[in-house]
Amino acid sequence: MVDIFSKEKRSEIMKKVSPSGNKSTELRMIELFKANHVVGWRRNYNLIGKPDFVFSKKRVAVFIDGCFWHGHNCRNLRPSSNAEYWKNKQEYNKKHDKQITHELIKKNWKVYRFWECQIKKNQIHLNVKEFIDLMK
Repeated sequence: MVDIFSKEKRSEIMKKVSPSGNKSTELRMIELFKANHVVGWRRNYNLIGKPDFVFSKKRVAVFIDGCFWHGHNCRNLRPSSNAEYWKNKQEYNKKHDKQITHELIKKNWKVYRFWECQIKKNQIHLNVKEFIDLMK
């Protein structure tokens, strides 16, 4: 299906959408941090890419990428309406994620990215556990 708006109009509309964040996922990560005595994290830290959590003393940035917005196919979240738009949006987000990760690494930050599904499910994936152990 073709978008009914021009590229410029769609961009204008999307800019007005205020992201509410992955609030439930972030709250789940906070629970994990607290349960595992992980301290030193901050939210809303002024850093490129706007990481969900920052450990400034350790120079660690943590991103929790939403499965839909960042194109993870854990649940095959591909909309059928306006599919081309969403495909392009997800590809852009993936490219942007790589750029942000690269920029932070160049500035001597460690970057960790987790999928929303890794945090939300009661089963914690190995790399999340490893990260928590590292941050203790």
